[in-house]
Amino acid sequence: MRKLSMALLAGVALVGCGGPEASESRIPTFEEFQAEAIQDEGNVFVVNGDEAVEGVEGLRAYYDNFVANGDVGTNQDELAVYYIGGDIKWSATQARNLTYCVSSSSFGSRYSTVVSAMNNAAAAWEATANVNFVHSSSYDSNCTASQTGVLFDVRQTTTTSYVARAFFPNSSRSARNVLISTSAFTSTGAWTLTGVLRHELGHVLGFRHEHTRSTSSGCYEDNQWRALTSTYDRASVMHYPQCNGTQTGDLVLTSLDKSGARSLYP
Repeated sequence: MRKLSMALLAGVALVGCGGPEASESRIPTFEEFQAEAIQDEGNVFVVNGDEAVEGVEGLRAYYDNFVANGDVGTNQDELAVYYIGGDIKWSATQARNLTYCVSSSSFGSRYSTVVSAMNNAAAAWEATANVNFVHSSSYDSNCTASQTGVLFDVRQTTTTSYVARAFFPNSSRSARNVLISTSAFTSTGAWTLTGVLRHELGHVLGFRHEHTRSTSSGCYEDNQWRALTSTYDRASVMHYPQCNGTQTGDLVLTSLDKSGARSLYP
């Protein structure tokens, strides 16, 4: 697998990849799991390619809940929200004020490119769901993980472990970052930076990877999700194309993505 063609998938092996037979493989010890984890900045580990887990305690909880028992989901319903005893999503009020900054210092000459890509990616979700992303540019010169003037920050990283990663609505402020690797500005095949960010902003809104509901996708994650529509969508913006997906072009919202987003944020 080439890293750039597998941009969003980098690191998915942390929770197993290979179809239904993956559940028959030997379950790694926590020490083995931790050793293979992608350790990111700010005491964050990245699982499933682009999702943040906070600290060793969070990684351990993830392992205990979703890896140690080898439990593989078999449901095949679509667009799915992160679910732990209830939907992990923003309140109606907060969903209309999802403020962020874009680090002018970390992106340098790429700053305007990222600002434009974020605007376009956000617009795709705003056009279908009752959400509103707000670029608070006054914080761009001091756009860090500790910037409390915004809900989340968008910064550049030089990691080679992923092209971009995001977070879920239940993350603490220090982990609420959309980090974009320098590799995102080189060849990523059919995917544009806007397409990659459409996927990442789906996580920000609480959406899980589409392929985690199907064992035939070959990319097992876990069962913490609730289906929002009734049809499995292999072309979803939240489905890795390389996990038995059908999306061959850029990562765009399908009609099922839009239906699911509207049901969560009416």
